[in-house]
Formats: sequence, C-alpha cells, structure tokens
Amino acid sequence: MSTTADSRTALRICPLCEATCGLTLTIEGTRVTSARGDRDDVFSQGFICPKGASFGAADGDPDRLRTPLVRKDGELREATWAEAFDAVAAGLRPVVERYGPHAVGAVLGNPNVHTMAGALYPTVLLAGLGTRSLFTASTLDQMPKHVSSGLLYGDANAIPVPDLDRTDHLLLIGANPLESNGSLCTAPDFPGKLKAIKARGGTLTVIDPRRTRTAKLADRHVAIRPGTDAMLLAAMAYVLFEEELTDLGELAELVQGTDELREAVRDFTPEAAAEACDVDADTIRALARELAAAPTAAVYGRIGSCTVPHGTLASWLVDILNILTGNLDRPGGALFPQAATDRTPRPAGPGHGFALGRWHSRVSRHPEAKGELPMAALAEEIDTATAEGEPIRALVVIAANPVLSAPDGDRLDKALGSLDFMVSVDPYLNETSRHAHVVLPPPPPSQSPHHDFAFNTLAVRNQVRYTRAAVPLEPGRMAETEILARLVLAATGMHGAEPSAVDDLVIGQTLGKAVKEPHSPAHGRDPRELAAQLTGETGPERRLDMMLRLGPYGDGFGVRPEGLTLEKLLDQPHGIDLGPLQPRLPQPLKTRSGLVELLPQPLADDLPRLRDALRRRPEGLVLVGRRHLRSNNSWMHNIPALTGGTNRCTLHIHPDDADRLGVTNGAPVRVKGAGGEVVAPAEITDAVRRGVVSLPHGWGHDRPGTRTTHAAENPGVNVNQLLDGSLLDPLSGTAVLNGVPIDIAPTGTTP
Repeated sequence: MSTTADSRTALRICPLCEATCGLTLTIEGTRVTSARGDRDDVFSQGFICPKGASFGAADGDPDRLRTPLVRKDGELREATWAEAFDAVAAGLRPVVERYGPHAVGAVLGNPNVHTMAGALYPTVLLAGLGTRSLFTASTLDQMPKHVSSGLLYGDANAIPVPDLDRTDHLLLIGANPLESNGSLCTAPDFPGKLKAIKARGGTLTVIDPRRTRTAKLADRHVAIRPGTDAMLLAAMAYVLFEEELTDLGELAELVQGTDELREAVRDFTPEAAAEACDVDADTIRALARELAAAPTAAVYGRIGSCTVPHGTLASWLVDILNILTGNLDRPGGALFPQAATDRTPRPAGPGHGFALGRWHSRVSRHPEAKGELPMAALAEEIDTATAEGEPIRALVVIAANPVLSAPDGDRLDKALGSLDFMVSVDPYLNETSRHAHVVLPPPPPSQSPHHDFAFNTLAVRNQVRYTRAAVPLEPGRMAETEILARLVLAATGMHGAEPSAVDDLVIGQTLGKAVKEPHSPAHGRDPRELAAQLTGETGPERRLDMMLRLGPYGDGFGVRPEGLTLEKLLDQPHGIDLGPLQPRLPQPLKTRSGLVELLPQPLADDLPRLRDALRRRPEGLVLVGRRHLRSNNSWMHNIPALTGGTNRCTLHIHPDDADRLGVTNGAPVRVKGAGGEVVAPAEITDAVRRGVVSLPHGWGHDRPGTRTTHAAENPGVNVNQLLDGSLLDPLSGTAVLNGVPIDIAPTGTTP
C-alpha cells in the first residue's frame, strides 16, 4: 500500500469472475476511484479485464443497499441490524419447530464462492438447520462435472484442469474463455495463455455451435449441433479404441474398466455420430487422431457441454479422452491442483466413494447430487403439496437471483411470494430479494477481505494470496462474515450469542478431528493448545490460519517451520507462488477401489439414452446462450460502464434463417419455448450456425419492486422464461439451458 496527500493505493483480489486477478486500487478517502492490474501479483502478473477495471464503479454503485430491510405492513423498510436479526429468528425458528428442518430451503448463488464469507459459513448454516432442501447455482452450470468427477475419482471436488502453460494441444468444447475468462479452470489472462499455446507451435481446437471470439482464435473450429457434445466425444473414444491409439502410460496401473469402456462406446462410430452432431465422420476421426498424436494434450469442456441433456456423460467423456491418451495427471495434460487450504493430504488408498440419490425431491422425485436438489425444482417444492412431506415454507437465499437464473422465473416469482418467511443476503433489491421479509446487505468488496478457497482448487498454477479489506468498514455497515455468522445463530436457535461463537465452534471441531487423524501434523496434540497458536485479527482470519497450517504446504503448527501460516502470507502481499501443477495420483482418489473407475454403473446405465439420441435429429431451431466479457450472469447490468456496445440482449440469428423467416436486423422477434415467450431485437450474424439462435443469460430486469436503476433502463429479456424446467440432465439435475427447441417469428405474427 502507498499513500500520497490526495490518494492511496491498496491491493485487492478481484471477486468479479473466476480468474481471480490481482488489482491495485486507487482510493480517495473511502472511495475507489480506479483499478489496474497488479503487475507484481504472482498469479495474474498485471492482467486485468473490463470487469476488473470497473471495480470502483461496481464497488460504489449507489443502488447498493446500505442498511437492512425488514418487511412491515407488506413493505420493505429500513431497519437496524438488531431488528433485522430479531426478525430472522422470529421468522425461521417457528417454521423449523412446526414443520421440520426440510421445510426451510437454502438457495446459494455463485457469488458465494467469490467471497470469504460465502466459503466459510453456509456449510455451518446447513449443518445447523439439518435441511435437505438445498438448491445452488451448480445445477444451472457445473454439477455435471462434479458428478462425473465423483463417479470417476470418488470425490466430486477432484476436478482436473488443463495445464495451459505447458500443453501442446488444447481441445475446448462448449467453452468460450476469451469472454468468460474461464470456468472450473482458474486462469488469469486465459486469452494470453491460448495465444501462447499457438506461439510455441501448439494447436487450439474449439467445438462450439457459435463462432465465438475463442473459436476465431482456433486452428480448427467445429460448429457442432447444440446438445450433441457427448455423442461426438464418445465417437472420438471409439476411434481411439478402434485405431489402437490409446496409451494410458503411467495411468495404466491406476485405472479399472478399460475393456468395459471399449464395449460401452462400440455403437458410437463416427458415422453414427456424424448425422446427429452435424459433424462429418472424417472430422471426428481427425479430432481423435490429433489428440492422440500430440506430445501433450488436454480436453476441457464447460457450460455449453454441461447444460445439455447429456451433460454428465459429456463431462465424463472429457476426462475419458484425457485418460485414454495418457494425458490425465501429466504435465501438459490435465492435472489436479493442490490448494494451500486443502485438507491435509491423506495416504493413497480406497475411500468411501461417491453416491447419487441418497434422497429425492418431494414433488418430482429428483435424486440429490452432491447434497443438492435441482434449482429447476425449487418452484414446485414451494408451491406444490404432496403426501411426501411439507413443502418449503421458508427460504434462506444467499447471493442468488434464481428468478432470472433458473427456468420459468414467472412461476418461481409467484412461489416466492407465497412463502411464510424469506431472508435474503444480497447487496441489491433485485428480482428475487424483493420477495424477502428481511434483506441483509453485505458491504461492497473493497470493505471485505479476500481469499479464494474454491477457485484455488481449480487454478492452473498452485499459489496462495490473501488481501485484507482495502477500505475500512463504513459506520452502520456489518462485515459479510459477521452477517452470515449471525444468520447461523438466528437460524439455529442461538440468536443473541456472539458471532465469534460460530468461528470458535468450527475451529474446535476441525482441530478436534485433526488430532485424531494419523496422517495429520496435529495428530495426538491438544486441540486447545493448537487453537491458542492461531493468529489473525478476526475469527475468519483465525480459520484461514488454521487451514493454512493444516494444509499441504502448512507449518503443521510448528512441525514444518518453513511451512505456510497466515503471518507469512500477510508478509507477501502479492501472494506466494507454489509452483506449477504436479502429478498427484493416486492420492486424490477416494473410490472404493482406490482406482480411477472408468465406467461406474450410473454412467453405464445412462448410456442407452445417449444411444437413442444418435437416431434423433431435431427439427427446427434450437436455442443456445452466450457470455459477455463485461458481464457475469445477472450481477453487473446495473453498472453503466459494463453495459452497452456488444453487451446487449439481442437474438443472434444466421442470415439464412433470418431470410427464411422474414426477420430483419434490429427488428423485434418473438421467441417461444415450452415455458413462455419473450420479444428481443434480432441481430443477424453468421457467428451462429444455421438452425441455431442465441440469447444471453442474466437479463430481464423489468419486474416491479426492484432497485437497480440502470439495469431497469435496459432490462433485456429473461432467456430462462423460455424453459419450463422439465428438461434436466437426469444424473446431475442440471437444467438443460442449451440446445432447447424454440420457435421464432417477427412480432405481429405467431411463432
């Protein structure tokens, strides 16, 4: 940090997307006036995108709520923090006591993983409530990858990432990192890393129905029919087996089920997949051969291959291709990151494995996945009575806006209005939080500390960084960590206790377990003595110190004096580089066999559905979403600097389709799906293939009762209103958001 007479600078890790870039903020008084990339950051090395550059505008948005809101006589009114938490305790506890814990639902949005508070407290809240009614953004995005990883490796969070800095051949399917900055692959300057692959003689292949900015950079762009990703990947696996191109290398002793896998993909010939995917058989064979021939290679799939009818199978097949070519757990391939706050690595060996469907949703009997129910089922779990138990009568919503992000927002909008009680932790009064009985607003990010617990487990280089709040907490504000700690207390019958009790409880439980684990550096020691060694100014900092000390690089509470502690991390404000990703197998495996299980039964049971899809060719137009570099779901449309230009809610349509349907550029077009219809301006472009139209995600800011002034001036339309929520990937419960059949027509005519 540096200071002048008029301003000072402070470091901050950007929380606005998964790239986690280091920022240098210029601050005048308590206002962030500018942000630039931190050139000395060990991970991002000065890279910044338009979102990071607009940090000050997002931080100082005048529409951010400053005080709690409590509903009185039907209206949300400003209240004190004490009044707000009194209302939370009075609203939640009677529901639990009368109807049971499952009558209280929890909804977690993806901003949770961008904050320390969101990483540290929701799990405590859920454990305290004892509810199984959990819904998160994962079933609108990434759950297929968690499920496939759980089935392959026994751990739903063991997700290998492409080794971007060393690979010779990168195949992207359903991913557009030049505009998303990456997802489930934390990589500052993802565009620069892709360009570096090409500069060193490597190859970039992109499979996407749209000619995205990433596709334009590729050596080969394959414009696949949306929703057929798993068929193409299965056909590539077929070619690897048929042409004897498989080479597991050092993985051979760590996998089981190779022969069964060969048999399972025998029907997915390139010729069979070609018509369904609209990719000729020769191209499919070439993709497989190029992957096998590369000195090192990695396949990486993201949201376009997850939010489709066969999302879990596609996610599984991404890893299968990496395994069959010997590129899993290999430098230049796909490796498992090792975060500094990971649990103490246990010795390799069999684990408990991963199970699906341990319980089911009450109405449609959807199986849980990773402890979660499908977000698409939230409305029916509230508004539909059954004999299977109580509907959800109260809801805790943390950093989520499912009215815009989940299918059929109109139905969910009505359902939220029927709840007995709802509390929302959100900086805005948005399309979802407007229904709350209590709104608890966290402070802007400049007033919060930051460490990336989740994203460091997905980072393309091992490193650790922590930044304290750049600006002191304003009078009348409450730290987000304290908000969530007090929410835990109010929801679990401990209202009025000190929020530090939550951190003390977690520290006691964690150290109590650590001293009993033979592989832990704390084994056999006194947990109270260890707790007394923790440093930090707050409970969350003490918890971070504990996790660092117990982690793979930690000092083990003095066992390894050279190891990490919070004090050592604070001494390195630009972070500590922990080196490139390293091979880690078999240690991460937690399957019952202790091996990578190539064909787990749930996946084998789902393959007939994929075989049936080979014979179906959808008629008419299908819809896909798209990302904007200056946006992140529904978060940032209230920031003038991040809207306008290309960041607009328009319907992309191919010139041939537009001509056939009588659609003219800029004219309003009526789009109709199973869940409803919207009207959006047409943008005619050959960036989408024929038969495909595209609307961006996160728009539709036109509902009454919100306080997002700029977003309401340019509301766009909610693409998810075209969906009725009935289309899900059955293994993961993830909503099908891409490859959805729709009808369109110029306004004034009927689709």
